[in-house]
Parts: sequence; C-alpha cells; structure tokens
Amino acid sequence: MTATLPVRAGVVGLTRALCDLPSVSGDERMLADALEATLRAEAPHLEVTRDGDAIVARTQLGRAQRVIVAGHIDTVPINDNLPTRLEGDELTGTLWGRGTVDMKGGVAVALALAVELAEPVHDVTWVWYDHEEVEATLNGLGRLARTHPELLAADFAILGEPSNGVVEGGCNGTVRVELRASGRRAHSARSWMGVNAIQALAPALAALAAYEPATVEVDGLAYREGLNAVGVSGGVAGNVIPDAAVLTVNYRFAPDKTVAQALEHVRSVLLPGDAAARGLEMVVTDESSAARPGLDAPLAQHFVAAVGGTPAPKYGWTDVARFAELGIPAVNYGPGDGSLAHADDERVPVEQILACERGLRAWLSGQ
Repeated sequence: MTATLPVRAGVVGLTRALCDLPSVSGDERMLADALEATLRAEAPHLEVTRDGDAIVARTQLGRAQRVIVAGHIDTVPINDNLPTRLEGDELTGTLWGRGTVDMKGGVAVALALAVELAEPVHDVTWVWYDHEEVEATLNGLGRLARTHPELLAADFAILGEPSNGVVEGGCNGTVRVELRASGRRAHSARSWMGVNAIQALAPALAALAAYEPATVEVDGLAYREGLNAVGVSGGVAGNVIPDAAVLTVNYRFAPDKTVAQALEHVRSVLLPGDAAARGLEMVVTDESSAARPGLDAPLAQHFVAAVGGTPAPKYGWTDVARFAELGIPAVNYGPGDGSLAHADDERVPVEQILACERGLRAWLSGQ
C-alpha cells in the first residue's frame, strides 16, 4: 500500500516531505503515487483523475466560475542537496534542498488547501503534473491538454511557480536552435584544402557577443529578453580541419512576439546574407510560446487585490503559456526566489510558504 503524505502536519513539514521524496524528471512515479493515495484518502470531496504521473482533482459544486491551481512535481537532478534541512524554526526559518524553490513549496500549498477546502467560493481544479523540467514535448500539462482537455476547462489559472510570494504575470517565451556549419575535412598541415566548419561559426558568435537584448513593456510589465549561445560542439582530431560544428542558441523573448516572430529574429541575427552558400543551416530544437500578463481578467484582478503586492513580470518560461494557449488567463504565484531555482543552494524562507498558503486560502474562501 502506498504511503500517504503528511497533509495535516503543516505546510512547511509537508514541503519537506515532498522534497525528501525525490522526483527528478522521468522518475516522478513514487511521488505521483503518494499524491494520488493522499487525495483519495484525505479528500473525499474531490473527483480524482490520474493520467500517467499527472493527478487532477476537482470540486463539483456547481459554482459560477472555475479556477485551476497547478504545479509540477518534478525537479532537476539532485546534487548532494537532499535531504532537506531547516535552519531556524517553522515560522521564520529557511528550508534548504532540491525542490524547495522549484517548486515543491507551491505543490505543498496546493495539496494542503485541496484537502482542507471542501467548499471554496469557486469550483477548483487542482493539477499536479510531471515532466516540466525537460523538453516541451514530454510536459505532463501539455499531455493533459491533448488527451483530457475537458479537465482543464476553467476561467482563470494560478501556477505555483516561485515568484517570491507575489503575483508574476505572463512569461517570456523560449526557442532553442542549432546553427549547424558544414565544411570539408583536410589535414591541418594542408588546411587550404579543407573548409573549417568551426571557424564558420565565428560571425554568429561575434553577432551574439555584440547583441544588446531588449526590455519590452507588455500590458504595463517590463520583460527582459536574452539571446545567448548556450553550447558549442565540433572537432575531429588535433590535426584535422573539422567538417562539422554546431552552435546552440537560446532566445528568451517577450510576450509581444509569437514563436514564428521570435525565430525570424534569431535567424536575422545568426544568418544575415546567403547562409547556405557559407555552409550554415539553422535547425529549431525546442520552442514554447510566451504569455501575456493576463492581469486584465476580472478574476486575476480580484486575486491580485486579495493576495497583495505589486505584480511583476515572469522572465523565465512557465506553463502559464500553456494556459494562455487554451484561452485561460493565468498568473504565477508561489514561494521562493526564481533566481535560486535549479541552484545547488536552493532554499526558501518558510515565511513565503506560509504567506502563499494564507493568501490562496483567503481568496478561495472568499475572505
């Protein structure tokens, strides 16, 4: 029998339990089993559906509006940063360990409230999903949108991604491309007989080094962009002119652009002129849309007013973009500093976990 999680022991203790149950992307099954067992045992007011390692739990109260509260259960790989440790107490201390920021603090808040709130003022769809930290094609929320779109019908969505406990609207989009250079091998003592594919990447690297990323205002929020080389490979041997090389580039773009517009911008920077004649080809390897802030939706405005703080932009990509593609306004709201996500010193002030629990509880309770 699968063990349940300590949902009634306090949200900080629950966060620790979630983090100490490792769930690196692709290995979420044990945590998904525990989530499902906990919901079935502790939340009879919820209709529970499982799809792979994604869990969906819904109230069916006939409310006029439905909101989604969602979070991913996977983490990036562990690097000697589990089990968790708590410095200080469970009211003012700091919780250290993989997943404390990205994003098991947010998962804990959602799970505790899903069990506690049997009669929220809106119908709620609680979603915990797998494979967020890997390529977009594996994303559990994307899979739910394809296989069970009826489970994601809603008027507003809240994603528990780390946002320092304030609302962050929308998100930047991301595209990743490979600039592939082809040449001709030759002995390096007779280099004039070959074509050096690595050196063919030099103009693109120079363009990236000189590139000045924009800050773009969208619906009152300022999104910072970035266009960067994130990988390079090539070479055959120490005495061979290489005939192939690859430069990997990532563009984080503001929500004023579509994916197609973002890719065209990358192409204009990396491949001015006749690229084919220079043996260069750009291949798209990953793409995810940006999302506008969504703060003009009445439910979003009410939520912001209820939890307080000044909304900020989300610079990283999050699954609010998937909700935006479904026509659902969505915001990020969770404990933790996004700049510590994936870091070996990942840590979260427990005050933020408690504050997010209070804010979300108050809003869903109509207080």
